Amino acid sequence: MDYGDPQSVERMRADFDRQGAMATMGITVADVAPGRVVLEMPFNPSFSQHHGFIHAGVITSGMDSACGFAALTLMDAESEVLTVEFKCSFMAPARGQSFRFEGEVIKSGRTLTFTEGRAIAVDGTKESTVATITATMMAVRGLKV
Repeated sequence: MDYGDPQSVERMRADFDRQGAMATMGITVADVAPGRVVLEMPFNPSFSQHHGFIHAGVITSGMDSACGFAALTLMDAESEVLTVEFKCSFMAPARGQSFRFEGEVIKSGRTLTFTEGRAIAVDGTKESTVATITATMMAVRGLKV
């Protein structure tokens, strides 16, 4: 895959850094490639649900951002990205020392980009997928940020 804009990685990182939600949850960028973004988050009990697992909303937010920013890496310089829709499936409780959110572009178009992602719990050397997402992202032009 080729970048839609030669500056897309720098632009993606700048957009990511402006997100208060990601900073609040301690989610950071681990890796960026054309059409692929990996985010990481340490376990934080402040984001747990009543059983002590990371809340589904936090897991969903991480996957959505990974997919959205993966889509942005293939968009032209005039575009920003917004989520149109997504579907998440949770396969296991989100328990681990840290979490990785991987987003990957399946098909990139001028307006819509189709992505898939996963949330992976990391506990020492053991990794397990706890959730998956399919998401459609939209290129929005003329959006003031």
